[in-house]
Amino acid sequence: MKEEKQHQNQQHHHLRRIIMISNKKFTRPTIYLILLVLSYTLGYLCASTSTTTTKQKITSSTLTTSIANNPPIASAATDDVTSDSDHFRFLTRCADPISSKLVRKTILDRVFNGTSPFNEFPPPHIKSLLRPKRIKGWGSKGAVFENLIRKVKPRTIIEVGTFLGASAIHMAELTRGLGLRTQILCVDDFRGWPGFRDRFKDIQMVNGDLMLMYQFMQNVVYSNATKSVLPIPFSTGSALEKLCEWGVLGDLVEVDAGHDFHSAWSDINRAYKILRPGGVMFGHDYFTSADERGVRRAVNLFAQVKGLRVQVDGQHWVIDSA
Repeated sequence: MKEEKQHQNQQHHHLRRIIMISNKKFTRPTIYLILLVLSYTLGYLCASTSTTTTKQKITSSTLTTSIANNPPIASAATDDVTSDSDHFRFLTRCADPISSKLVRKTILDRVFNGTSPFNEFPPPHIKSLLRPKRIKGWGSKGAVFENLIRKVKPRTIIEVGTFLGASAIHMAELTRGLGLRTQILCVDDFRGWPGFRDRFKDIQMVNGDLMLMYQFMQNVVYSNATKSVLPIPFSTGSALEKLCEWGVLGDLVEVDAGHDFHSAWSDINRAYKILRPGGVMFGHDYFTSADERGVRRAVNLFAQVKGLRVQVDGQHWVIDSA
């Protein structure tokens, strides 16, 4: 600060000398012009010096605060998700697991006021808007489903991202064929995505409400799977948090909802919380264009943080907690 003041005094002294010399050699208009130019130059130099000093102070202070308040993500991974970083902050503990025999009743009571949503389905005003069967999915009949169901013999399957129910219905058929009494919970808000109807024009809309959930339910009815498949029609984040709070855990959890990194990262972390010890979590689009450079990154980072191994089965990723 002291050096800056001395610099300004020297500049003012230099200006006074120039004025004295100018009075002797130049006419009055010329002197005015010279003074104008010199004043502008002096003002610019002073402002530049002051701004540079301020910037240096702010930058130094901000950098110190940033480093102190935001520890590197790598350290969070090393500490097994004990860091304060919001990227790793999810529910740390679920309620005690309920019996698999109580899963269906719990969902009916908590979500549907104790009544099956399939009772008297479809309602008369909706029936004409639905197709008898409209089952569509991607990778919904991959070998991974039968491989994992035979291995795990799940009593409860939780599917995160359901769409029209293609993979859920396929898993219902597989478990039925193996003589398993498996409950499949399908988490989806059934809203599709922006631009969804450009590809699925036959899914009707009434007053802005898509018939996606109704068509999903119709597909389940058509496949005679109403006793083993239940929708949970909420966002993945809110639904998975509640399942955790209710102690509803899955032996097999499929994650196939949002494909951008942040959506996949959030879903995978929350889904792992509701995986029973020794269970398996898996998902689609590990090696497809729909990955959007998000799914694979999220899966790999999660496995690295948790010290788990990612296995590949076709286009699917698999993480075994055993």
